Amino acid sequence: MTVLDVLQSTTAYFKKREIESARLNAEHLLAHSLGKKRIELYLEFERPLAEAELAPLRELVRRRGQGEPLQHLLGTVEFCGRTFLCDKRALIPRPETEELVELLMAEYGTRDPDFRVLDVGTGSGVIALSLAAAWPDARIHAVDLSENALSLARENAARLELTDRVQFKESDLLQCVADVYDLIVANLPYVPAGERTQVSREVLRDPDAAVFDGPAGDEMIRRLIETAPPHLKLGGLLALEIGIGQAAGLCAFLKERNYHDISSRQDYAGVTRFLLARYG
Repeated sequence: MTVLDVLQSTTAYFKKREIESARLNAEHLLAHSLGKKRIELYLEFERPLAEAELAPLRELVRRRGQGEPLQHLLGTVEFCGRTFLCDKRALIPRPETEELVELLMAEYGTRDPDFRVLDVGTGSGVIALSLAAAWPDARIHAVDLSENALSLARENAARLELTDRVQFKESDLLQCVADVYDLIVANLPYVPAGERTQVSREVLRDPDAAVFDGPAGDEMIRRLIETAPPHLKLGGLLALEIGIGQAAGLCAFLKERNYHDISSRQDYAGVTRFLLARYG
């Protein structure tokens, strides 16, 4: 079989198993198994593949067909122009979270050494590390309740040579946090526990604690809203990624807790996905 034959047969297999972006998945897995860049496949469509080249691909294709996330099979994910390690220890970063980082970069621009950032529920560290790379003089801390997630975040920091830029710490939200910050950003779990059957099989491969919250889905976000004020500098910003349909209730809750300049922002799909609010 040629490279093109393999891509076509794998794409057909993925379509039967309702894998989204079937051709793109096939290209990524073939390139990964061959140790090439995806674009290089287009220059080798007619090249025959030896059995030794096909064997590792078959196992990857089988696992992807069973719903194992592409990012887990590749071991990496692209986020804000950088490559991060990605595995089952933490949530797979989503495009919406990239939009949150872009929003914050546009809001603040380059920061000075006195600018302090806290990333709550950091997971694989993509938010904290992306901001650290964009704001080389800012002081950035990140917390997560999961030591497994923190171990992955630290590996990503080392991979990106940002170990000295971000301090990682285990904490249940702000329980072990003592400092105050100009910006607290969080992408916390926001899917209601009762919606487990409505999410994709790929999402079910993420850690439950990183995806699902209580019956409403926003319980943890509300806890952060309640406990954040002592950790925000005067006029400090709280930036949140939220679930579908949660904006109105959370905006009202922020107002009740004496936040001001409360605003919501849509993601590129037109979903109200982000909340910004200041305190003090």
